[in-house]
Amino acid sequence: MSLIEVIQSGNYELIDVREPMELEMDGNIDGAKNIPLGEVEDRQEEILSVEKPVIIFCRSGNRSGKALEYLNSQGLKDGYNGGGWAELKAVLEANQGTF
Repeated sequence: MSLIEVIQSGNYELIDVREPMELEMDGNIDGAKNIPLGEVEDRQEEILSVEKPVIIFCRSGNRSGKALEYLNSQGLKDGYNGGGWAELKAVLEANQGTF
C-alpha cells in the first residue's frame, strides 16, 4: 500500500517525532501521538504493538525517516514516512472526504 492508500483507508496511527516545544510553536495534527525522536528507542514497544499502519512524521521528513529506519530494524511491519507535518496535514485534509 502507498501512503495515500493508507490515509484513504482511514485506518492508521499517526506518530509525531518532533519535540513538544516544536508542536507548541509550529502546530500539530489532531489525533497524532507525540513521541520525540529521542524517546523512540525507549518507547518502541508502544509503537510496535500498534495493530494498524503507523505513519511517522516530523518537521521535514528527516527525523521520521530515522525513526522509521530504526523501527523497521526492530520488526515494524507496516510503517510509513509521512514526511513533514504541514504537507502531511494538507494531504490528510484533502483526503478526509474520501472515506
